[in-house]
Amino acid sequence: MSLAVLQWLTDPWAQSLGRRALLEVGLLGVAGGTLGCWLVFYNLAYSAESLAHSLLPGLVGAALLGVPLLLGGAAGLLLGAVAVALAGRIEGIGRDTAVAVVVTALLGLGVLLALSPETPAGLQGLLFGDVLGVTDTDLALAGGLVAVLLLALRLGHHRLLIVGFDRLSAPALGVRPFGVDVALLVGLAAALLVAVQGLGNLLVVAVLIAPASAARLLTRRMPAMLAASVAIAILGGVGGIYLSYHAGTAAGASIAAVLVAVYLVAAGAGGLRRTRTA
Repeated sequence: MSLAVLQWLTDPWAQSLGRRALLEVGLLGVAGGTLGCWLVFYNLAYSAESLAHSLLPGLVGAALLGVPLLLGGAAGLLLGAVAVALAGRIEGIGRDTAVAVVVTALLGLGVLLALSPETPAGLQGLLFGDVLGVTDTDLALAGGLVAVLLLALRLGHHRLLIVGFDRLSAPALGVRPFGVDVALLVGLAAALLVAVQGLGNLLVVAVLIAPASAARLLTRRMPAMLAASVAIAILGGVGGIYLSYHAGTAAGASIAAVLVAVYLVAAGAGGLRRTRTA
């Protein structure tokens, strides 16, 4: 029995593609779990979803041109950010409306590009990701982006806390909210470029929002929330790979499903705890 259990646990990592997937899940967990806490803290979940969808035209364009997906994703993010900024300047259109219009337009543009006869096979991988198909080059690029992201968040931790807790008083303390907002959105763009390799355009937000949301329900201080979010993101990612391997389901969708399930459990536990203390 113990040998069968050991084999069940080790089989997903027996081949190199499984081990690369494990490294990718670790990078996704660290990046998404850390940055996700600030996104939840700043109420930027909708912005994360919007920017994720703006990746699609760039990803499909990169596939058509045969250039790295990271470059196409970066171009899509830049296009989305500029379009949102321009739409937001039109009188009579609120920021949320501008974001919704731009995201819908970019998603439609991505679908139209995908219908081109020259579009290579594997569009599903752009939408839902392929964590089992990452290459050593993908891992190296993702590792570099994660290192830069973590360094930026560490250096900006104090400023992020000040603006997050009291935006109006931040200038008096020498911190400009606009600069912090821009830095956070740049970090979001970097995290999306990392996560889209494994989870794709449609599922990428799961690793950014679900672990942080669950951690916020279980903790009360930011350091504890950061640690819990990273742990949930990594363990959820590993659990998703196990589910995918043994149940024969898509890896990206399995990871997203496990992370959402963890959030639901945390929400239920939080509600039960509040009921007992009431």
